[in-house]
Amino acid sequence: MSVTGFIIRVLIKLLQIYSYLILGRVLLSWFIQDPYNKIYQFFLSITEPILGPLRRILPAMGGWDLSPIVAFLAIDIITRLLLSIL
Repeated sequence: MSVTGFIIRVLIKLLQIYSYLILGRVLLSWFIQDPYNKIYQFFLSITEPILGPLRRILPAMGGWDLSPIVAFLAIDIITRLLLSIL
């Protein structure tokens, strides 16, 4: 395996892990409303750098936060592009 292939595989794995972190944040937001909860703070600190700017770009949808969906789509597109390079 080439160095480039290894780097691409690592990037794909990191994107998959980040997808799981976003999913974890979404699920936790349904159950945990305490902003001082350490677990929720962890997920918030990891995912907000991506979801926050997306939320500001997206139009208001009556209280619905579509930023995780857009993030999932972006991660999927990036992953497919990386896979096509392999």
